[in-house]
Amino acid sequence: MILMVGAGSMAQEYTKVLKALDTKFTVVGRSEASAQKFKDASGVEPFVGGLDRFCIDKGLEPYKSAIIATGVEQLASIATKLISNGIKHILVEKPAGLHYEEIEALSNYAEQQQAQVYVAYNRRFYSSLLAAKSIIAQDGGVQSFNFEITEWGHVISDLKKGPGVKENWFLANTTHVTDMAFFLGGFPEKISCFSNGGAPWHPRSYNFSGAGVSDTGALFSYHGNWGAPGRWSVEILTSVHRLIFRPMEKLQIQKLGSITIEPFEVDDVLDEKFKPGLYLQVECFLNNESDSLCSIHEHKDNAKVYALMAGYIKKI
Repeated sequence: MILMVGAGSMAQEYTKVLKALDTKFTVVGRSEASAQKFKDASGVEPFVGGLDRFCIDKGLEPYKSAIIATGVEQLASIATKLISNGIKHILVEKPAGLHYEEIEALSNYAEQQQAQVYVAYNRRFYSSLLAAKSIIAQDGGVQSFNFEITEWGHVISDLKKGPGVKENWFLANTTHVTDMAFFLGGFPEKISCFSNGGAPWHPRSYNFSGAGVSDTGALFSYHGNWGAPGRWSVEILTSVHRLIFRPMEKLQIQKLGSITIEPFEVDDVLDEKFKPGLYLQVECFLNNESDSLCSIHEHKDNAKVYALMAGYIKKI
C-alpha cells in the first residue's frame, strides 16, 4: 500500500494516477480545510492532523512506499521521517529540499539507511520527450543544446509561498527546465555561470547566462532574465534535426536543409488524460523501473550545479 503525504493540488494529480493504476493508497493531510478541498476534488477522504499524528494514531507498518506532495519547505523533513520509520521506497516532489544542504543531508541519510528515494521530475516522462529521445538515438546523439530559464518575476513576486521558497526559486521551480535539458543533452562536465541583479523576493540573482560541455560531449548554453519577457524552452541539436520544446510540453522539429519548423505528432493520450508525464513516472516508481527516474543521489550532484547557476554559491 502507498502512503501519500500532502493533500494539495499536486496530491490530487497523483490521486488520479493511482486510481487509474488500481493502487491502494492512503492520503495524509494537515488541516480540515485542505482535507475538505481534497475530498471534494478527488472523492478520497484524507487523514487530518499531519504525519506525526498519523504515525501515532495509525502507524506506518502497512506501507512500503510513499509519495510526498507537500510544500517545498516540508519535503526533506518528511522524507527523512518516513525513512527513519521504515519506509524506504519514496517518490518526493521536486526539488526534495529547500536548498542544497537539505538535499545533501537527505541523500546521505538515504544512502546510510539503504533507502531508494527518487525526485519527481515528471518532464522526463513527457510523450514529447520520449519521442525526442528516440530521434536523438536514431541521429547518433546530441551535438549541442540550449535552453531558456526565464521566470515571470512580476507574477512570482505576489505568490504566497512557504518560508524560503521564493528566495530559492531557481531550485524550487526553474530546475524543471535544467533537469529536462540535461536529461536529454547530458549533465555538465564543465560549466561557466554568470548571474546578476536581484529583487526583494529573490535578492541573490535575477539575470542568468552560462555555457559548458556535457558528459556526452555536447556543447550547451543557457540564459534567463526574470525581469524581462520570455518563457521556458529547450532546443536540442543533432546532425539531422533541431528539436524544439517551446512550449515545453510540445515537440517541434526543424530538419537539416530547411527553415520550416513543424509540429511533431506524438501519442500523448496519457499526457492529455493526466498531468503530463505523471502517469509513466508513477508507473515506473511502483514497478521499480528506475532508469529514467532521478535518484536523490543524482539530484544531490545536480543541485550543486543548479546552485552555481542560480548564483546561490560562487564555486563548486
